Amino acid sequence: MKIVVLGNQARAMTNFWTVLLRRMVSDGHDVVCLVPDPFAGEDPAWEAALEGLGVRLVHYPLDRKGMHPVRDLKTLRALWNILRRERPDVLFAYTIKPVIYGAMASALAGVPPRAARHVMITGLGYMFEGDSPAKRLLLQVARLLYRVALGCAGTVYFQNDDDRALFERLSIIPGSTAVRKTKGTGVDVRHFALRKPPAGPPVFLFVGRLLEAKGLRELAEAAALVRKDHPEARFQLLGPAEKGPGAVPIEEVRTWERDGLVEYLGETKDVRPYLERASVVVLPSWREGTPCSLMEAMSMGRAVIAADAPGSREVVRHGLNGFLTPVRDAQGLANAVKHFIMNPDYIAGMGAAGRALMEEEFDADRVAGELLRSMGLETPPR
Repeated sequence: MKIVVLGNQARAMTNFWTVLLRRMVSDGHDVVCLVPDPFAGEDPAWEAALEGLGVRLVHYPLDRKGMHPVRDLKTLRALWNILRRERPDVLFAYTIKPVIYGAMASALAGVPPRAARHVMITGLGYMFEGDSPAKRLLLQVARLLYRVALGCAGTVYFQNDDDRALFERLSIIPGSTAVRKTKGTGVDVRHFALRKPPAGPPVFLFVGRLLEAKGLRELAEAAALVRKDHPEARFQLLGPAEKGPGAVPIEEVRTWERDGLVEYLGETKDVRPYLERASVVVLPSWREGTPCSLMEAMSMGRAVIAADAPGSREVVRHGLNGFLTPVRDAQGLANAVKHFIMNPDYIAGMGAAGRALMEEEFDADRVAGELLRSMGLETPPR
């Protein structure tokens, strides 16, 4: 079959969907990956990596951060033209704008048939935080757009039960659209191989975009609380700087550095060396789909600390492979960090439990197989 996979970034598609794409290609499907037009300064290696899997790339215009209706209409029109030209048998779209405009464009183009249009909710984003009048207004817009889009889709996949419950409570999902759950993107447990925790002073690593909703300010406050009594503890931030709504300005991060609270490591193509040097991975995010940063950390045998938020609690078993702390609670976060400092044996034990969970439930090859079968793309037993 010809399968169109629609995403919002070549980098993310490479990082999170390589196993699924490789399975599609190896099973003999013609795979076309739709990614946005390259922006200035974007590393071409991400697109080269996708092409190396045997897929064909097609570009389309996308304003990833903005909410400009004219630009979004341009996206819709471009996707409509591409789908009419490609005439795929199956559509798989994920992330907010590709889901909304991909599903709509597919319906307008009439291809593929509705039953073969599959969309995945990978996270809810800025509009669903709802803690200001502007965000509440945007939520109403998002609710309408999502309802129209999901009415054009045959199946919607959720990565956690909380997102599904919220969509149901807001009456976003039409009764004619099938609803299923998947374990996120899974994690490539062979690529993110088990490594022993490092010796020496504890290193607490955050991996993610520099966004307010990732709990960065709570993490900086927790670091200040912890380092009063444990100055040997190190807090590191790894991830790209962000602009636009909800971003934590890089200048603020630099201030935390000057105050001795954190070390900013910048961004990287390969997180594994940083995970190997970390003792515990921390993600105080307010909401996730299914957090890849935690799955990758656990696959490498790292204990974790996360806010008890949608998505994160799908992979963190409190007291087994890490700790869950109250959302937006710097003191609770600091207490969990101190627990690891005072009980260093927990680091290796919880790390081993996390690795076992990833192997048993979240192996990307297993997740990809389940998703392909759910979409009617039967694959041979492996």
